[in-house]
Amino acid sequence: MNAFADWLFVGVWLVALWATFIPVVPAGFIILGAALLHELLVGFREIGLPLWVALAVLTVLSSLIDNIAGAIGARRFGGSRQGVWGAFIGGIVGVFVYPPWGLFLMPLLGAYLGELLAGRTAAAALRGAWGAVWGLLGGLAGKFLIHLVMGVLVLMAIF
Repeated sequence: MNAFADWLFVGVWLVALWATFIPVVPAGFIILGAALLHELLVGFREIGLPLWVALAVLTVLSSLIDNIAGAIGARRFGGSRQGVWGAFIGGIVGVFVYPPWGLFLMPLLGAYLGELLAGRTAAAALRGAWGAVWGLLGGLAGKFLIHLVMGVLVLMAIF
């Protein structure tokens, strides 16, 4: 049962790492759930309380990082809240429209439209849109690293 539980975690973790790039998928919670499933299968004897606390903190952090990074990026380039929301919605639409390029083009278009709706000029909207997209990409990179660390921590505990 241990080998099955170990490899089940590895498989789910790898899928969750890939799913990190899909904006609406809570990959951090999937990784946390995979660790919990692993421990259910092996009788809660491989992952200790300190690691559970660390995984919980990292899961919450990975959930917040998108919004924080998007807002920082937009603000740094003079963007607005509407631009950040436009980039976020564009990212969701981009999953379904022209993948994988839609994941990068649609947030830019969404942020640009959001900035225009906020009353910005075309040049200011483009500048704010770039900031929102760079922020979201930075958040995505941060989320990926957090999810990578979560998996490695669990792997170190179970192997």
